[in-house]
Amino acid sequence: MALPSRPASARAPLTLAQRSNFFPLTAWGYAWWRARSLSLLSGAPFSLEREARLFRALAAPQPGERWLDAGTSAGFYAGVLAGEGCRVVALDLSPAMLRVAREREPSERIMWQVGNVETLGVPEERFDGVTVGATLNETARPAVFLRSLEAQLRPGGRLWLMYAAPAGGPVSRLLGRLGGLTFPDAAWVQAQLPGCTLVHAARFGAVQVLLLRREEGAEVG
Repeated sequence: MALPSRPASARAPLTLAQRSNFFPLTAWGYAWWRARSLSLLSGAPFSLEREARLFRALAAPQPGERWLDAGTSAGFYAGVLAGEGCRVVALDLSPAMLRVAREREPSERIMWQVGNVETLGVPEERFDGVTVGATLNETARPAVFLRSLEAQLRPGGRLWLMYAAPAGGPVSRLLGRLGGLTFPDAAWVQAQLPGCTLVHAARFGAVQVLLLRREEGAEVG
């Protein structure tokens, strides 16, 4: 189930936000932040349980399906998918994050793997679905990141994106300058995924959720 990578010469640049994830202290505290972040960003109570219910209702993961959790961090989506009987490749740049995730989500259905989505090759067996929880905000090359995600999907496969949308104001500008974060517009995201069609879009304050499906016969990768 391990994912192929492009040659080492194809390394992707990392933002400051991505580099900070390598620190054990960041990894240790991330789960605490993740459990509270959507409530803060949406301006209303938005628990992990609510997020999981929304994902299961819309993406409908099925037992036996093969999913990629891209930028798994503390393993939230990987754990939800494993609980639904899916086989999961949980990918992250940070070995420290993966150590925390393994402890929080112990499951034989999850394969934890260090890697960068932007430098992945196309797998022989593509995925039934891909989940991304906020990693889109952190990547230095969001267009490259999205194209690589699309290339991982089989025809009919689902792509679930949850990220912080453009909100404007001094906080977003400061995060962009200091952490290298980006806040892509939903229309721009869809334009980077020509082989996918939009199934569902919802916004909760600054939280954007998109579900897309790769079209049959689409030439991707």
